Amino acid sequence: MTTYAVNPEAVGVVSGPVRRRWNSDDALLYAVGVGCDPENGLAFATENCAGIEQQTLPTFAIVLSSPLPMFDGKPMLPLWESLGEISWRDVVHGEQEIELFSPLPVEGEVESVTRVSAIWDKGSGAVVELETTSVDVATGSPAFRACSSIFVRGAGGWGGQRGPRADAPLWPDRAPDHVTEMRTSENQALIYRLSGDRNPLHCDPALARAAGFPRPILHGLCTFGFTARALIERECGNESSRFSRMSGRFSAPVLPGEPLTVQMWSSGDGVLFRTLRGDGQVALDRGEFVARQSPSR
Repeated sequence: MTTYAVNPEAVGVVSGPVRRRWNSDDALLYAVGVGCDPENGLAFATENCAGIEQQTLPTFAIVLSSPLPMFDGKPMLPLWESLGEISWRDVVHGEQEIELFSPLPVEGEVESVTRVSAIWDKGSGAVVELETTSVDVATGSPAFRACSSIFVRGAGGWGGQRGPRADAPLWPDRAPDHVTEMRTSENQALIYRLSGDRNPLHCDPALARAAGFPRPILHGLCTFGFTARALIERECGNESSRFSRMSGRFSAPVLPGEPLTVQMWSSGDGVLFRTLRGDGQVALDRGEFVARQSPSR
């Protein structure tokens, strides 16, 4: 791990606008990448089944609004360069939130702008918070908002503020109200990466071992997508239009092929959740999910 300081003056830096167009095939590929199959989420994974109208998984919006330079390098590079010389090997995805203002169509185009909203000095590293806002190109209306944080190992210690403490939601003192069990496939990361995140940590055995893992790990956002599937089925009846907001913190890596268990607790207007991997360790926690009321109710 390299030791260096992130540039705290990067707060407020805004990327150039990025336009991303998608079609039915892109939405289908993402759905398969997060485990949709004939038994679970067929409407998200097919476009020509009798009596089933294709839907787009709401969390596909995270891919469409991704601030990673590997998606659209030229508009995004100035933002990342403003942070200093960061090695991607030292970057870990911390938290993710996605909020949709309207249902995500099967095809369309959005324009997104990303802003560095905060940088915190955690001593052993730095936390960089990013906020992306996306508008529908055809209508000019707000489409969705994504907030994420990354932890940059070795980039702290410059004497900056540590930032607010992120306390986990208080889990109800009872068993989960609902539990969904799923299994990832051995080639899950190889499928998911085709949606755009080509970080070799998820496909290169040598690089994964150098980073301390026995083999390539699953993308955190793939685990996020699996979890979203379970929540959308349970809380939205697989009606993607009812999705409003979802957030969570990545707390442990998952290996392709491992099972995932999503525990859910009803809480106020939403659901608290966490996702466990096969050995019982929490992989995604501090989860909150909010659905819209069905128009038919």
